[in-house]
Amino acid sequence: MKKLKENVWEIPKDKDMHVPGIIFASDKLMEQIAGDDKTIGQVRNVAQLKGIKKQSIAMSDCHCGYGFPIGGVAGFDTKEGIISPGGVGYDINCGVRLLATTIPKEALMGKREELINELNKAVPSGVGRGGEFVLTPEDMQDVLNKGSHWAKQKGYATDADLDKTEDTGIIQGADAQDVSDKAKKRGRNQLGTLGSGNHFIEIQEVETVYDENVANVFGLTKGQLCIMIHTGSRGTGHQTCSDYIHKMEDKYGWEHLPDRELTCAPIKSELGTQYRKAMAGAANFAFANRQIITHQIRNVLKENFPEADVKVVYDIAHNIAKFEKHVVDGKEVELCVHRKGATRSFGPGRKEIPADYRDVGCPIFIPGSMGTYSYVLVGTKEAEEISLASTAHGAGRVMSRSQAKREITPEHVKQELAAHGVAIKAGSVKGMVEEAPEAYKDVNEVVRVSDELGIGKMVVRLKPIAVVKG
Repeated sequence: MKKLKENVWEIPKDKDMHVPGIIFASDKLMEQIAGDDKTIGQVRNVAQLKGIKKQSIAMSDCHCGYGFPIGGVAGFDTKEGIISPGGVGYDINCGVRLLATTIPKEALMGKREELINELNKAVPSGVGRGGEFVLTPEDMQDVLNKGSHWAKQKGYATDADLDKTEDTGIIQGADAQDVSDKAKKRGRNQLGTLGSGNHFIEIQEVETVYDENVANVFGLTKGQLCIMIHTGSRGTGHQTCSDYIHKMEDKYGWEHLPDRELTCAPIKSELGTQYRKAMAGAANFAFANRQIITHQIRNVLKENFPEADVKVVYDIAHNIAKFEKHVVDGKEVELCVHRKGATRSFGPGRKEIPADYRDVGCPIFIPGSMGTYSYVLVGTKEAEEISLASTAHGAGRVMSRSQAKREITPEHVKQELAAHGVAIKAGSVKGMVEEAPEAYKDVNEVVRVSDELGIGKMVVRLKPIAVVKG
């Protein structure tokens, strides 16, 4: 590796690589990334995949994942390139939604403990946990094909909610017929549930405003209370990824690949097309899931704060593969852009951005680890030029979950959160320890790199008040 300039590192192209590898990281973050050389190896491996264009990219929060690094971004030629489940991840369309409220902080603080208990009951969490929205087979088909539009038909979403969701909450081209019966069965009772791991609902306060103009466009003001939702496609997405990894291994093998976990199919092949349709279906499930959670949160808040307004600021995916137009070697081309633990960062003018935000750019959410700051950023033209319109998606792990359990105690986590004034309701003690702040990179440093490079500019910083963990 060599440092090209501040915050930019290159893995030079060699005889096996079609493109160079690029890692966006400060010196401090690179020490952590290089401490696990598997991550750097994965960036290099992705650069060897057929049809990759421009660069194999890793964001400042990157760490080792399945095949692709988490924080990995790669664009593939739509005629000659591949599509890889490992480049999307098991939790298809794991993403973040931000809600802006009109609840006064003083009123909320008086009910904080009661409120997080009610939210925890309204939105079940944990591996395999189901909710009250048990779907019929027909409804499951509709959720996979229609996403948040199904939720609107059922009265759980408004036009404004859909308008402020990436792709209005539906990825076109989904086909429930390409999602296995097992994947459907796993998700049928999981709509409106949080899941486990790093998924959460967090009540936050807009603590710092960096760009008043963009913050106003997004409807955010200093001192305002917001709610951030982080979850994905639950068992349906996990099973869909697993199904197509096995199908691609069976059909194409992996001997020609630098890593078995990079199993893939040509984008235009029958199997590649089936995966895209199934992936879109699982992504639609995730959009609907976050929409139903929004509906449940609104019900809880309405009971406690009848006059409060709760609006969707935006909802954005960070585990997805999408067809997008990008400039490569001076020409605009269509690429299949894989983002795995990375956030889309379109600058002003892109048609993919909601009309209300199109003059300023795409909203970006980078949540911190439990009890630390989260950030709202805005997409840029610079990101379109240097990072395939992408930036980081979170803090990024520095400890495995098993290491965290060995080195961190529940008492320590509770004391640390209490010291920062954060109330917590966790699905399990084990899960709380696994998600301790020490297990993650410094989100402030991750965001600083994005801001300095111009691939996602800071808009506001959010301070946690209370968190419900999966």
